[in-house]
Amino acid sequence: MTERPVLTPSASHPITITPTAGRVTVTVNGRVVADTSDALALQESNYPAVQYVPLADVDRAVLTRSATTSYCPYKGDAGYYHVGGVEDVIWTYEQPYPAVAEIAGRVAFYPDKADIVVRPA
Repeated sequence: MTERPVLTPSASHPITITPTAGRVTVTVNGRVVADTSDALALQESNYPAVQYVPLADVDRAVLTRSATTSYCPYKGDAGYYHVGGVEDVIWTYEQPYPAVAEIAGRVAFYPDKADIVVRPA
């Protein structure tokens, strides 16, 4: 089996993680599935910032674990959740690489499958 690369953020591919100033509410199909004032914004390179919400602030009753997995050389192995009848809405790095250890225990939502609203504090 081929070793997967493990990369560290750098000037050419920066990753920053900062507390989100405000409240993050996530809805899927009109139902609030997450509401928190403890989100982290992960900014990776030139990609849009992603809100990582504590799993404890997500309505676990609507989650079903997915068989989908993916790999990021900067963050590690990702697992996914379905929300209601919407597949793979959420991804999570349960054991992220040390450079992004702060996102452990948190989940992120695909913006094309969920409505993610950040309200100022």
